[in-house]
Amino acid sequence: MIWKPSVTVATVVEQDGKYLLVEEEPEAGLGLFFNQPAGHLDPDESIIQGAIRETLEETAYTFVPDYLLGIYQWHSQRAGITYIRFAFSGRVTHHDPLRVLDAGIVRAVWLSFDEIMQESQRHRSPLVMQCIRDHRAGKRYPLELLTHYES
Repeated sequence: MIWKPSVTVATVVEQDGKYLLVEEEPEAGLGLFFNQPAGHLDPDESIIQGAIRETLEETAYTFVPDYLLGIYQWHSQRAGITYIRFAFSGRVTHHDPLRVLDAGIVRAVWLSFDEIMQESQRHRSPLVMQCIRDHRAGKRYPLELLTHYES
């Protein structure tokens, strides 16, 4: 058996003191959780392209990455999956309020740091808070750190 971690991308967007999150229901019956706009990397897309796509699909905002926030490894005991998350920070430009959001996404929401802390029991994973803490701590890595080769 070959072990393969699940590669995901996420974005941390702060605007006017609030962070862009999604409220989602990942599996029926588990309840609603908060997460950054995030998801799995699709075949044949770069890691940066994946972050841009996931943000649009989950929030209806166009995301422009400015830097890599960090690379995170987390093992979900419940799911039995190890995730490798590439988190980016940047800004959003255009919003399409008529765009239909991905299945499972209830809404995109802007929350303050304190509001996010108050909802910590509803975070999809510990990476939600860690990414925000890293953003607040000023962690930044150049996008050039990532190289994508076309086939």
